[in-house]
Amino acid sequence: MNENKYSNVLTMLLVVFIVAILGIIVYFAYDLLNSNKVNTDAQATIEEFEKSRTTVRRNVSNTTTNTVSDSDNNNIDMSAERDKLLQASEELSSQRVKTEPEVVKMEKYEVLGTIKIPKTKCEYPILDGCDKRALELAVGFTYGVGLNEVGNSVIFGHNYRNGLFFSNNKNLSNGDVVYITDKYGTTVTYEIYNIYQTEANDATYFVRDTEGRREISLQTCTDDGAKRIIIWAKEK
Repeated sequence: MNENKYSNVLTMLLVVFIVAILGIIVYFAYDLLNSNKVNTDAQATIEEFEKSRTTVRRNVSNTTTNTVSDSDNNNIDMSAERDKLLQASEELSSQRVKTEPEVVKMEKYEVLGTIKIPKTKCEYPILDGCDKRALELAVGFTYGVGLNEVGNSVIFGHNYRNGLFFSNNKNLSNGDVVYITDKYGTTVTYEIYNIYQTEANDATYFVRDTEGRREISLQTCTDDGAKRIIIWAKEK
């Protein structure tokens, strides 16, 4: 009788063990598939974003070329014509800065730019939003003057401990670089100069004196979720 009881207990433990192993396998398989989908969607959005910025630059370039071509066909004093061309070029440059480029969206969120961190192989769209869904898709702009503007811009990203988003920010060091491309197609290189941990509700770093520089702040959770990892980087 005791032997049967012992055998039944062992059988139950074996079944529990097998179910647990299968559960772990299913969990990691789902996590891998989901991570691959997130990265694929993110790269597709980045490609769409970059294509739209290239089109804007090409249109401005073509307009400049046409202006030069038309002037070359006129028999006008070259000195005066050069002045006109310089003025036209300045006006086109100003127009390019002021003209809002094509809006690219990821689901309902506008793509404000992209972030690339070579050391951690992080490359994602930066969305105009930091709610639950936005941070499941990419990273989000949460506060500040605007990407690549003078002052501080804060970017949030989840730490899923699986390589997604800002999961590997803990591996970054002072001197590492971050590339931010804004909606006008301008890419600025930022160099990390301050890394620290703080409480989850600490937002004191949102507003700070950047001494006339463009800066970014990256926020994510520690692996246990108890604190926040904050990274400051300034334009290089």
